[in-house]
Amino acid sequence: MTGTDSYFEFVSFVLERKERNVMLKKIKKIIQKSSPPRLIAFGFAFVILTGAFLLMLPVSIREGETVSFVDALFTSTSAVCVTGLIAIDTADHFTVFGRTVVALLIQTGGLGVTCVGVSLILAAGRRISFKTRMMIKESWNISSYQGLVKLVKYVLKITLLFELVGTFLSFLVFVQDFSPLDALGISIFHSIAAFNNSGFDILGGLTNLIPYQNNVLLNLTTAFLIITGGIGFLVIIDVKNKKSFKKLTFHSKVVISTSMILIIVGTVLLKMTENISWLGAFFHSVSARTAGFSTYSLGSFTNAGLFVLIVLMFIGASPGSTGGGIKTSTLFVMVQMIRSVMNHQHCVAFKRRIDDITIRQAFVVAFLSICIVIISTFLLAYVEPELSFMSLLFESTSAFGTVGLSTGITTQLCDIAKVIIIVTMYVGRLGAMTVATLGTYKEPKTATYTTEEITIG
Repeated sequence: MTGTDSYFEFVSFVLERKERNVMLKKIKKIIQKSSPPRLIAFGFAFVILTGAFLLMLPVSIREGETVSFVDALFTSTSAVCVTGLIAIDTADHFTVFGRTVVALLIQTGGLGVTCVGVSLILAAGRRISFKTRMMIKESWNISSYQGLVKLVKYVLKITLLFELVGTFLSFLVFVQDFSPLDALGISIFHSIAAFNNSGFDILGGLTNLIPYQNNVLLNLTTAFLIITGGIGFLVIIDVKNKKSFKKLTFHSKVVISTSMILIIVGTVLLKMTENISWLGAFFHSVSARTAGFSTYSLGSFTNAGLFVLIVLMFIGASPGSTGGGIKTSTLFVMVQMIRSVMNHQHCVAFKRRIDDITIRQAFVVAFLSICIVIISTFLLAYVEPELSFMSLLFESTSAFGTVGLSTGITTQLCDIAKVIIIVTMYVGRLGAMTVATLGTYKEPKTATYTTEEITIG
């Protein structure tokens, strides 16, 4: 190499370094100017794309199997959005490394990208900025900035505790059919997936938990993990501290009472409509609220049973949890508002009045969510006209509610339909309100207009 060549190589290196620095500065400015909802959306998108590329690596794919980019992106999105819908079987297509990547994506998606990021910052011994605190507040729908860092630490401890208990109890079941090492790996994966309300399994053959439909221990363990992960970390902490329903916060009372009613009503309706055991009805009533595990083939369910599951999937879990849907608190507020209108009274519950802003937000969330499901279902029906409408509606609702239940059509979908499901899962994980506020924020107008009545109904 001549001196001239060395000189030009050095100049090229310097220029490339300057370009990288300029690009990094631009990215930093964009991040600083972005609103918390945009940063959360970007964070989820970044993790999803990173997961897709990791799943495309040769070390992630089993010998003799092929994984397209769309299927890798679908799997990554489903994991990060803690959904559980699968275009390809996780156990049959991915190696131990690939399945570990899926488990980490589920854990990241369940806790939230913001929570995981804060955990890494704390582990590095750095301070949490106000911008990061805003993102935590936004991602968990918390009304106050007080004690956010302490809350993150608590969430990590709770998650570790429940997943360890779930791993131990699941191991007692799986060790009967697998070697101790394989049983341990399956138990860890299952516990992470169940607590984070993601219906992934690594049993192979697209069987989900059907081989264990009569195993009481695994059914109850899985249901317990789903319920605790779905009621929200704030509720778990409140129950731990208060230890009495009367002393709980208004939010905790709403979440617990609504969740219990939905589980009971769902169990009864599923037992009425389907030829399944009471254990199976209870399990699917719990699972349909965002987990996505199934112990019976949903392809054999009646339209009535599928409709019950669709309603449960649309409602989903609770705010600040690992689940999706419009949330139990949203349903509760809407029901209470309808009751108050019928009785010509204020909207109250548990001797507390629900403010008008909360009521408006509940109806906005429900309306936007219905619109998302309608659009998604229409697009799926357009690109997959040969599939039944009920199956497509079920698939769309499952994707939006980040549930993961399916009538068995996911693997049959074309690439365009898979992309539609990917977008629906992503939007469902972010939430209707977060998506609605991704646009440029505008200051509220101070001018008011004359009020005039309009006929309703």
